[in-house]
Amino acid sequence: MSTAAAPARTGQVLADLLPASRVRDIALVAGGAALTGLAAQVALPVPGSPVPVTGQTFAALLVGTTLGASRGFSALALYALAGLAGVPWFASGTSGVSVSFGYILGMILASTVVGALARRGADRSMPRMAGAMLVGEAIIYAVGVPYLAYAADLTWSAAVAAGLTPFLIGDALKAALAMGVLPTAWKLVKR
Repeated sequence: MSTAAAPARTGQVLADLLPASRVRDIALVAGGAALTGLAAQVALPVPGSPVPVTGQTFAALLVGTTLGASRGFSALALYALAGLAGVPWFASGTSGVSVSFGYILGMILASTVVGALARRGADRSMPRMAGAMLVGEAIIYAVGVPYLAYAADLTWSAAVAAGLTPFLIGDALKAALAMGVLPTAWKLVKR
């Protein structure tokens, strides 16, 4: 039995190029959760907002596109459940439910959706990757901002001002990074 990866074909994500096994999938899911937890430690406070700028969203979208929908969902669900159980790997070493927990719930859904888009080739070119990242970010905010409004007892406009507006430039930069990384990885694999 050969351990060489098969050539890339439509319907695959980068993780599928590794030899298939249950151990591989468990390691990828655990690694995706750990990557997200590590990225969450890169946290910068935002004046006037209870939500910091973190590397979490970038990691969640990267995990989804590289692992695919089911493993991406599993990795982010593991991340969320472990954080709820007390693992201090949410933003700035926290755990449990906070006013920003809605963003984590949004990341689970976003990772699943961008993983499904990656299986359809969204991770193979910069324009399609841009679209996938925009969809993923929109999902995170669609869940996170209303949760923030509810949990912090904010008006809708205050929640948008505290939980969306300050993050748009940073998220655009994270999306640009992902747009360069994943299509480049596919080009390297094809060589």
